[in-house]
Amino acid sequence: MEVRWLTHQGAEQRPVDELATLLDRDDGLVWVDIPTCDETAERVLLDVFRFHPLAVRDCVERNRVPRVHAYADHVFVVLHAPELGKAGHVHFVELDQFVGPRYLVTVHGPLNPAVDPSAALRETRAVLRRLEAGRLRPASPFELSYAIISALSRHQEAFVEILTRDVWQLEQRVTGGDFGNAEELLEDMFRARHGLLAVRTMAALSREAYGRMSALARSIPSDERPLLEDIVDQFERVCSVADGQREYLQGVIEFYRTRTETKMTIAAERLAVIAAITLPITALSSVYGMNIIVNDNTDFPMLAVVVVVMAIISGTLLIWAKRQGWW
Repeated sequence: MEVRWLTHQGAEQRPVDELATLLDRDDGLVWVDIPTCDETAERVLLDVFRFHPLAVRDCVERNRVPRVHAYADHVFVVLHAPELGKAGHVHFVELDQFVGPRYLVTVHGPLNPAVDPSAALRETRAVLRRLEAGRLRPASPFELSYAIISALSRHQEAFVEILTRDVWQLEQRVTGGDFGNAEELLEDMFRARHGLLAVRTMAALSREAYGRMSALARSIPSDERPLLEDIVDQFERVCSVADGQREYLQGVIEFYRTRTETKMTIAAERLAVIAAITLPITALSSVYGMNIIVNDNTDFPMLAVVVVVMAIISGTLLIWAKRQGWW
């Protein structure tokens, strides 16, 4: 657990036992960042901040969808950031926030063991670097929260950018006819579509959460409402970009399916033509069978006539099929 005291002069790290004293001051704001909500952190949230037990429970347990709860003097928000895993799996990296009048508490939710722990701290560490470099001087906890959420939405958009690169490569393979292993190609397509759908869902639900906050959060001052509207707009942009790339990828998938089905249809037609051309040969051979050539009285002139008739009929059918455009 990291406690920082933020003023117009910068950010200063403080020990946890000074937290109660810092919360009583009005000449700055407190930022508490909790990488893992263990028992100690849980006691601080309940005893020092006196947050609602259900909200604290949400910090300890995993939340599968973003949400917002507005209380009398603070707001509790749950959001997710995407992290690409093995075989195209998208991990939902949770970030919880308590935004109060003079404090911001960020809690990084339970993390899948397959995810690098640094991924959960990506947004808060980026904002911390800005604070230490003097590029960010938040005047309120909501401005600090706005900086963190903006970093999260930028990561969502960057995630879409990574998937877009894969979509373009798939489009080049399909239009160029470089199918390779068809099963692997389809898996790559569906993997990219799953990623776009996952990040789109995160952004859409986050947008709804902050849209709901605009109506419920009376604790947010009116002069900070534009920041709230901008967050909604950022998530809306991620939704639009993800939707556009998903539709584009769907077009590539349909193009591939159409092209594959066309090739299969042409192959089936050619096989049908071959069957029709060889039908006279099959008919004549079934009539004469082995009686012509497998005995001591084989009539070679008759055999020659039969073979010539077979060739003439098959050739005639082949020429006719070509004139019909079937071959």
